[in-house]
Amino acid sequence: MPGEPGREAYLAQGNAQQARKRTAADALIRDQAGRLLLVNPTYKSKWDLPGGMAEENEAPDDALRRELWEELDLTVAGLRFLCVDWVGRHGPWDDLFGFVFDAGVLSPKQVTGLKPSDEEISEHRFFEIPEALELLPGRQRARAVNALEILGDGVPRYLRNGVAL
Repeated sequence: MPGEPGREAYLAQGNAQQARKRTAADALIRDQAGRLLLVNPTYKSKWDLPGGMAEENEAPDDALRRELWEELDLTVAGLRFLCVDWVGRHGPWDDLFGFVFDAGVLSPKQVTGLKPSDEEISEHRFFEIPEALELLPGRQRARAVNALEILGDGVPRYLRNGVAL
């Protein structure tokens, strides 16, 4: 019961023993021609959707806003949730939740103002969607394909390893 002596310590112990989940948040960002923005990370061999990993106790949408600001000097007003993908353990990594949000269509002024502002990003570019999808690694490609479908039908999805359930 709330207010019982020792209750907070009991809850804190339970919290400390529960699993921690990594969380990533990425954005679909388009230009006026409908092309998709990708970034080229310096620490990966393939292009990526803009975004990144959440910090401890950071909400996925806040993490995305922070990453866009840190990596591209971009501030976005609104984000619309599209999908979340549970990705099982892979390689040395434990499982994670990968969120994708729609960050909208940038104005020509916003497009010209984009610049990599973090050493993690070597370049950014807008690609026609089929080319963009080919450049993404498999897991992120699956997420992006679902997110693009959601832009059309408006129905958010839960994915498991990139497959809608």
